[in-house]
Amino acid sequence: MTLSSKDWSSLIVGKISPWLQLDSDVLDIRKNSELALTRELEWSSHLSLPAVLMCLKSHKCYNLARAVLEHSMALTSLQYWIKVPLMSPHSCIDADTVESEEVIGDTPTKPAKEQSRDTWHWWNTFRTLSNRLKCVSLCLEVTEDLPSDAEVDRWYGEPIKSVMLPTSIFICNRKGYPVLSAAHQKFLFKFFKLGIQVILSGAPLHDRGMLVYQQYIDHLYRQQEPSDIVTQFSKGYEDYLQCPLQPLMDNLESQTYETFEKDPIKYVKYEEAVYHALLDRVPESEKSSTTTVVMVVGAGRGPLVRASLRAAKKANRKIKVFAVEKNPNAVITLENMQCYEWGDQVTVVSCDMREWTAPEKADILVSELLGSFGDNELSPECLDGAQKYLKDDGISIPCSYTSWLAPMQCPKLHSEVRATRDKDKHPDTCFEMPYVVRLHNCHILSEPVPVFTFTHPNQGDVSNERYGSYSFEISMNTVLHGFAGYFDTVLYKESVLSIVPKTHSPGMFSWFPIYFPLKTPVQVTAGSRVTVHMWRRVSSKNVWYEWTISEPHPLNIHNAKGRSYTIGL
Repeated sequence: MTLSSKDWSSLIVGKISPWLQLDSDVLDIRKNSELALTRELEWSSHLSLPAVLMCLKSHKCYNLARAVLEHSMALTSLQYWIKVPLMSPHSCIDADTVESEEVIGDTPTKPAKEQSRDTWHWWNTFRTLSNRLKCVSLCLEVTEDLPSDAEVDRWYGEPIKSVMLPTSIFICNRKGYPVLSAAHQKFLFKFFKLGIQVILSGAPLHDRGMLVYQQYIDHLYRQQEPSDIVTQFSKGYEDYLQCPLQPLMDNLESQTYETFEKDPIKYVKYEEAVYHALLDRVPESEKSSTTTVVMVVGAGRGPLVRASLRAAKKANRKIKVFAVEKNPNAVITLENMQCYEWGDQVTVVSCDMREWTAPEKADILVSELLGSFGDNELSPECLDGAQKYLKDDGISIPCSYTSWLAPMQCPKLHSEVRATRDKDKHPDTCFEMPYVVRLHNCHILSEPVPVFTFTHPNQGDVSNERYGSYSFEISMNTVLHGFAGYFDTVLYKESVLSIVPKTHSPGMFSWFPIYFPLKTPVQVTAGSRVTVHMWRRVSSKNVWYEWTISEPHPLNIHNAKGRSYTIGL
């Protein structure tokens, strides 16, 4: 007890006795284990320990989960780190586990065998029984053999606090020092990204003790590849839920504009698109006599205006620019830019693009009204309203955009959504709205598929309401917590932007993905199918999304009639 209270509360994690058997079939052993657990947890709370570590030895953990759930209601500040082996050694499958398998004749059924040996199933059983407590996290004990990459990816989607490395899995290098195999190094590099803590366990197998193991782990940590620009920009925003912007309803702050303007890719691509549009619009023989009218709608503080002017200079074409912006605060910045930098080449218009009466029609209409799901910041409605002042053969930049969906395992995000419940609102409200989030501690269960596509100009006045059902094949047992949303867009011809993982525009950070949660996590099995239904609904005042699944079993429709979330027109 020589440590100070500050040290106990910040430096020490308690370890629950490994001999406890709360799920023993022997009454006395079970009762004594319950009593010992209570005393150890109370002692941990008395010392103000931040967390305790306890072992999960099989999928038979019903009474242990009940005890943790009960104690979590009283010891509210204590975190529970559940130690689970990465793979199940035969010694971990005790007699109780074998006896609990489903039996047909004299042979346990294959699903029961697989579940008893699948340590992820142990963990999933425990966290489901304990009501998916936010205070319950995972400590992965690395084994000598590693599972498949797909199974490692599934573990990556879990709320992991620490990784335990037994000294027995280390091998000796030529100089006799302990090192990890290449496969174990790759595993550790992957989980370093989650900010995990590393725990060394077991007796040291080197004459210099545990110090050489610690030094080696420090060395590996320093050998990580440097973060890319997107990772650097999003530092601190990982798995942080944000409400999507509503730029038609709210005037953005200068700081928000400034953040978006720092993107090194987006405006280069816009400039490229305007450049090619100008070359296609005005032949070389007419460049001295023709002035192209470019209208930038939703001009903000002017980045698209500057991109258009640069494109005109590069293409050696004459342009006249109208910068249309409804935010009166941003208009002040535009007027200053027009006065001191752009001159008469740019006309600033303080007006909602849908209500403006243009003095002439545009050859090129440029906008950046896209959200994380493509259309979720009402680009279709805005551009349909502005289409009236685009020439019949005019060019819209962007000319099309498509939203994408993928099923996702993300217990951490689901817990964060549940934690946002408002006592003055219906408890399901927080699950009936999408969230913009930098996806990090999650696992995408299947490749994204295209959902809704919008094309501009909107020939034929096509409705902006949409509906579709989309199916995904699931390759392994897991839990579905919702869907990740992305988008890509064709600005003009070969100029494209994307946040879809496989085609993500390198270095672009203006948009994070969007998350559509499910109220209840859904257990899915290997070889099963997930079918999601998605609606985009439109009224005279609002736009909203509704969603549900029909496979593996139906759920209630989320956000019916926009009862929890709408986007104001």
